[in-house]
Amino acid sequence: MSSAFNDESGPQPPKVLKTSVEIIATLRQLQQNHDPLVIQFKDRGQRFQSYLVEIDKDRARLALDEIIPTDGERFLKQGETFNVETFRDGVRVAWTCDHDVQLGELEGAPCYWAPLPTEVIYHQRRSAFRAQLKQSDLVKVVLSGDKLREPLSGHLLDISATGCKLRFAGNLSQQLSNGQVHERLTAYLPFGNMTCAVELRHVQYEDKVDMTFVGTRFHRLNGLEQRQVERFVYQLQREARRTESDGPF
Repeated sequence: MSSAFNDESGPQPPKVLKTSVEIIATLRQLQQNHDPLVIQFKDRGQRFQSYLVEIDKDRARLALDEIIPTDGERFLKQGETFNVETFRDGVRVAWTCDHDVQLGELEGAPCYWAPLPTEVIYHQRRSAFRAQLKQSDLVKVVLSGDKLREPLSGHLLDISATGCKLRFAGNLSQQLSNGQVHERLTAYLPFGNMTCAVELRHVQYEDKVDMTFVGTRFHRLNGLEQRQVERFVYQLQREARRTESDGPF
């Protein structure tokens, strides 16, 4: 069967993003999806975690949430160079900050303001193109099956030919766990509903936003379901490329 993703059929070599359009668009995805950042200071073995909570395009800076463990704050205040790394659904995103960060506030909560990176490493290692959905266009989903007492309603955050990422309100880590197969995930796609089985690959509850994020792999898709998925991903891929060419920033 022909695929809409032939040009994305294998892992891609690392790219170095250098334009502000590319860098801000990539960082915006990390912010919107609340992806955890791993921070490591130069010549130090300890690893810390934070989140990207704001992008100030006009002042060419970004805001990092409080660093965990908190003793990493001392290294930030000392102006030590650090590397940032995260993974956005099979894509490694990384950059280096060798400028001083400033302690500040964002909506009443403490944060650290750092300059926007001038270069970002973008390495797509997943074999299937994964299309992001805009926050304003998230698709409603309902997850159900024998392992659940009642159906769970949530939203589709992104999708590829092999799986998708879901978001549910509240803490569902007691109900959902890695490796479970649920018989019915119904996605209310723009051109019609699709129901298929999914295997849960990664379940993570984020208490700061009180949401559970679930990475899934499609389980035994039939031909019709596979074509529906590919059609939807292809539409999103075309829309993303059109938006990039319009230069939204």
